[in-house]
Amino acid sequence: MTWDRLRSRQPVVAKLLQQAVVRERLPHAYVFEGEDRLEHREAASLLCRAFLCRSTETKPCGVCHDCKRAENGSHPDLTTIQPDGLSIKKNQVELLQKEFAYKGMESPRKVYVIEDADLMTASAANSLLTFLEEPEGETLAILMTRNLHFLLPTIVSRSQILSFSPLSDVERQKNLEAAGEKPVLAALRARIGDKPVDLPEEERTAWIVHGRQVVIQLAEEVLQRPQQARLILQEKWHSHFKDRNHIDTGLDLFLFWYRDVLYMKWEREDLAYPDQAERLRVESLHRSETMLASNMKAVMEAKKYLSANVNPQLIMERLLLRIQEGS
Repeated sequence: MTWDRLRSRQPVVAKLLQQAVVRERLPHAYVFEGEDRLEHREAASLLCRAFLCRSTETKPCGVCHDCKRAENGSHPDLTTIQPDGLSIKKNQVELLQKEFAYKGMESPRKVYVIEDADLMTASAANSLLTFLEEPEGETLAILMTRNLHFLLPTIVSRSQILSFSPLSDVERQKNLEAAGEKPVLAALRARIGDKPVDLPEEERTAWIVHGRQVVIQLAEEVLQRPQQARLILQEKWHSHFKDRNHIDTGLDLFLFWYRDVLYMKWEREDLAYPDQAERLRVESLHRSETMLASNMKAVMEAKKYLSANVNPQLIMERLLLRIQEGS
């Protein structure tokens, strides 16, 4: 990530950050808020490098020892906190405070990044508040959130808020591919974001790959062999999509399948399943736009029932029945 690249995607954010770096007037804390976590991470990486860079000219210079180590995440004065399971706990913030009580190993400056800051427990948020109110030395905090209203108002009031503009699915897909994601997986991840949020990155990728195949197979059975669909549901769907969080993501994958079928009718190319174009085309010949709209509505209602704590197995059986009746 460079200033030019950030400016092309988030012009307001880039202008404010670069001006603060050039004038050496960075606040003690930023809150990056918006839907796209990748945008947050790349902007945070750029700002961390600029903050730690020792160049007297362009910051970040991109060639000094500090820039390189900050970019690959190995700088000793850069700390990143992520949720431990479903939340960020008080002991994680306390460990951060203990670490920052010592002088910087490489320079007087230290920076910490908190991802999904809205997932802090109440005790963790209160501990961080004390830290924000009494920063020691040259310290920079970057908090990322997709739910600004879930942060303590006192934390928000002590930070500078930068709102990131939402990107289109196609823009997110291009960014993921530029970051090294395979095109087929980038297409789907651009649309579902970081779901399921309870899995670490390396596990999430494998989970999505498997879940994607289950959805493709289930959709094909519903169309071609509806009497076998329930068997796939029992043997593969329920064994992979186990809890409500995962089932909700699975329903998203299912929803995007039927949206892609509709897109094939409209001859659109921005697909969530670009490698399945032939299967999507075949299904588009068997389903009318009205049927597909009904299918998507059924999936959305299944998500609503899921959030209302209705039995997941009953939800899925009812969903398959509705889709089959509509076909």
